[in-house]
Amino acid sequence: MPFDLHQLAAFNAVVAAGSLGRAADAMHVTQSALSRIVRRLEGQVGAPLFERHSKGMQLTDIGLTLLPHSTALLRDAESAKEEIRALLGLAKGTIRVGTVGSIACLILPTALTRTCNRWPTLQVQVVEGVWDRLASALLSREIDLALGAHTDDTDEIVSVPDCRWEDTSYVVASTSHPLRSRPGLSLADTLAYKWAILPRGTEPFEHMNQLFTRHRLSMPDVTVETRSITVLKNLIAHSEFLGWMPEPMYHAELRAGLLDRLPIPGASDTRMLTAFRRTQGLLPLPAAKLLNELRQLTNGVPLR
Repeated sequence: MPFDLHQLAAFNAVVAAGSLGRAADAMHVTQSALSRIVRRLEGQVGAPLFERHSKGMQLTDIGLTLLPHSTALLRDAESAKEEIRALLGLAKGTIRVGTVGSIACLILPTALTRTCNRWPTLQVQVVEGVWDRLASALLSREIDLALGAHTDDTDEIVSVPDCRWEDTSYVVASTSHPLRSRPGLSLADTLAYKWAILPRGTEPFEHMNQLFTRHRLSMPDVTVETRSITVLKNLIAHSEFLGWMPEPMYHAELRAGLLDRLPIPGASDTRMLTAFRRTQGLLPLPAAKLLNELRQLTNGVPLR
């Protein structure tokens, strides 16, 4: 079933606005004209896409099914136009990349700097988050490249085999933390303090859980769970909270003398990192340029 991109854009606008009136204002058309566009799309689909109420528009099951496909088609069309115009020298291309926090703190800025120096007309959009957020953004075409911990390929997302590297996570604390003066420091000693880490269900949380299990210890008192890397680092650097994070994530704080790992024997974990892309379709040219810089930077060398 062929779709009209103008009709899909109108459909998405109504979803985003929640009503025909607000969507019409956003698209600079009359409400009656927008209503006709939506009804033509409903006629093509063969079913209502919205339930119309006095307070707005609510998606039907058919509308909910169409929405992710409509969003993907519109993004693909926009990406195609953008790349063609960029190749013709008429517009800037856009790198759309997602990354976990440790990569966002060190290797990605370096790769982006090198890429933008080579191609100064490129623009960049970065999404930072844990893997579930990045996978969702990759599938919805919000991003074209995701950087994170290596995991098994799926039918929809695959890793890039020649772009892999490692980082190592440690128990971290402020440079003035009381545990630094304790002789013969062990992982068990950290159980007396509060912790701040990424939330349950994320890869770093699970890795820390495995670390304590290996040492036959129960999990510590995790008082703060947050997806904000900024909150984590500042809380640990300026209090007696402990944390668990890869060294590239706190590289700047380490150099500033605010954070460092605790000297605990066996309290570390190394993971493989890689780039991911969608299984189907070509990698957009701006993302391919960034990927080439990442390949040259990593080249199988651990980042520790």
